[in-house]
Amino acid sequence: MQLEAILNKLGISSLNEMQQKVLDTYQQDKDLILLSPTGSGKTLAFSLLILQQLKDIPREVQVLVLVPTRELALQIEQVIRKLTTGYKVTCAYGGHSTRIEKNAFKDAPSILIGTPGRIKQHLEEGNFDPTQIHTLILDEFDKSLELGFHQQMDFIIRHMPKIKSRILTSATTMETIPAFTQIQDPVTVDFLKDANNIPRITIKKVVATSQKKLEALLKLICKIGTKKMIIFCNHRDAVDHISDLLDNRNIIHDIFHGGLEQQDRELALLKFRNHSNNVLITTDLAARGLDIPEVDAIIHYQLPHKEDDFTHRNGRTARMQAKGDVYVILKPEENYPYILEDTAEEEFPDFYDLPENSPFATLYVSAGRKDKVNKIDIVGFLLNLDGIEKDDIGIIEVKDKIAYVAVKRKLALAIINAANGQKVKGRKVKVGRT
Repeated sequence: MQLEAILNKLGISSLNEMQQKVLDTYQQDKDLILLSPTGSGKTLAFSLLILQQLKDIPREVQVLVLVPTRELALQIEQVIRKLTTGYKVTCAYGGHSTRIEKNAFKDAPSILIGTPGRIKQHLEEGNFDPTQIHTLILDEFDKSLELGFHQQMDFIIRHMPKIKSRILTSATTMETIPAFTQIQDPVTVDFLKDANNIPRITIKKVVATSQKKLEALLKLICKIGTKKMIIFCNHRDAVDHISDLLDNRNIIHDIFHGGLEQQDRELALLKFRNHSNNVLITTDLAARGLDIPEVDAIIHYQLPHKEDDFTHRNGRTARMQAKGDVYVILKPEENYPYILEDTAEEEFPDFYDLPENSPFATLYVSAGRKDKVNKIDIVGFLLNLDGIEKDDIGIIEVKDKIAYVAVKRKLALAIINAANGQKVKGRKVKVGRT
């Protein structure tokens, strides 16, 4: 597929400077290190390189993408599926059904994306042949090291004797590259200090005592209103505590942390992407590697101890040279060296209206890729219902056995009543709220 056609498919007019530099610099017989901030578009950059590497070899894994988190694996899978035609893509990660993954390996994918622990497990069980893999992507490698995946990655790399190209990405500068990567004499593309990649953010502080902190947060949420915001906490219990507060005020939101089931985590991100909710409360699990576009504001309910973590959180907004607002909620006695003393303080009037509900709600349809159902099928299915127009349908994401569709919130119940038991591609489906 030509680059212009790919960009049209993604709905973007051109590559950014970093992505173009990667394409211009890359040599298939040389290893590549890509250093660029969170949110700068590294996934698309290396996905375009993968397209150059694929060969018409059926039933052989050719490319392995190793990532630190399951959410990042799923994000990369989505991007690559948009770009590739005719090449099978499989995602493997902890929390996903090993039976489904083993079945997928019976007809081996050209591109395998996964977390180190799960890929190591499949290798040990002999579920796929690693000997024909010629391209290895180590995405968010600094995060993989931080999470302690050294041994798993070492084991995996030693089982791939025919790697010709290694591509390592990182959102932070790395003083040394571990020997187990087998990266030698790499070409480096470094955009970490590039002015165009520095997020254009405005930082403001909100000062409140421990007893008034939740009240200050609620005022801030109301002031931001219907814009999309992520609230960062250091601990899961703080996430749950804030969620209870918003539940009591009927403010639609979702939570995201490591204590949730994988399906619930995926659904929370999906609903945030498709505008079914505008508020996501999370731990640092969402600070890096996730593609969460169009975030207007970041709220630090609890600040991280390290400045790097603060920077990565802020990278969720002002992505791709857009603008964003960052708010830090501080107790009077708190002092963080990376928060300037002269940071402007946010002011609040005495009263704010609660924010309006998001315009969309997410419904599920009990059919997916395994049923040969795609987005076009879902759109046609809904448009056949009385009174449903194209503008009433938002973002659709089709999974293996289920599809999620954003619809106008005011029409959600009517769509459920009309669509339940109807057929998609000759198969009766259930339709309901997520």
